[in-house]
Amino acid sequence: MKEGIHPKYGPARFECACGNVIETRSTRQGTIKIEICSNCHPIFTGQQKLVDSAGRVEKFMRKYEKKTRSAKKNEKPQS
Repeated sequence: MKEGIHPKYGPARFECACGNVIETRSTRQGTIKIEICSNCHPIFTGQQKLVDSAGRVEKFMRKYEKKTRSAKKNEKPQS
């Protein structure tokens, strides 16, 4: 490798919103704040946890609920 063309690789600290702290190395040194880590992400925990600050999930659920109710009313009984 050529000397002097690569960024410095040093210690970094990742702080998650859940309180988990991960110490590693990165080209971006210092403290980095993240929202979701491996301790609170649904893929790793197996639990569904919605992170919603603007109420978008509730708005979607209300909209979807209206469509499913109207679809059930219009459904014809099978004979």
